[in-house]
Amino acid sequence: MGLVDPQRLSACVADVQCWMQSNRLQLNANKSEVLWCSMARRQHQLPQCTFRVGSDAIIPLATVRDLGIYIDADLSMRSHVQRTVAGCFAVLRQLRSIWRFVPSTVYQTLVVALVLSQLDYGNATLAGLPTYLLDRLQSVMNAAARSIACLRRSDHITDTLASDERVPALPIQKSVSMLMPY
Repeated sequence: MGLVDPQRLSACVADVQCWMQSNRLQLNANKSEVLWCSMARRQHQLPQCTFRVGSDAIIPLATVRDLGIYIDADLSMRSHVQRTVAGCFAVLRQLRSIWRFVPSTVYQTLVVALVLSQLDYGNATLAGLPTYLLDRLQSVMNAAARSIACLRRSDHITDTLASDERVPALPIQKSVSMLMPY
């Protein structure tokens, strides 16, 4: 595996920038990020030097964000799952403080709109993830279902998911596994 020459990569980016300008587009160097992709055990072999995009120096990162999806250098999606789960649980904690003051249908709509939509966003990128990462996403689904059904954290959710019509049926495992064959 040959290492990439930073000057050659900078020249390539400069060529892309010229092409963009000729087509009335602009490369925003302030928002540009670089991610070297490799297997986890080869991360130490990647170059850590900076290179130039226009007048800005860019340092390679371990995680980048593209269209709201966080991509790790080893393409494990660990950062995306971690940030999605943390954001969803934060929203659930905030919603839990108002559940007594709004009708149950409004509360359910808020949970679906603010929590489950975050889980659903970019779910095609989650196809083929290891079970331990899907389980973390499923824990958010279970917490959302418990919140809608007014159950405690220690209550089992499986029976409620099967019988309660108030709880939307959106299991993460099934929605992601449906995408795998394609």
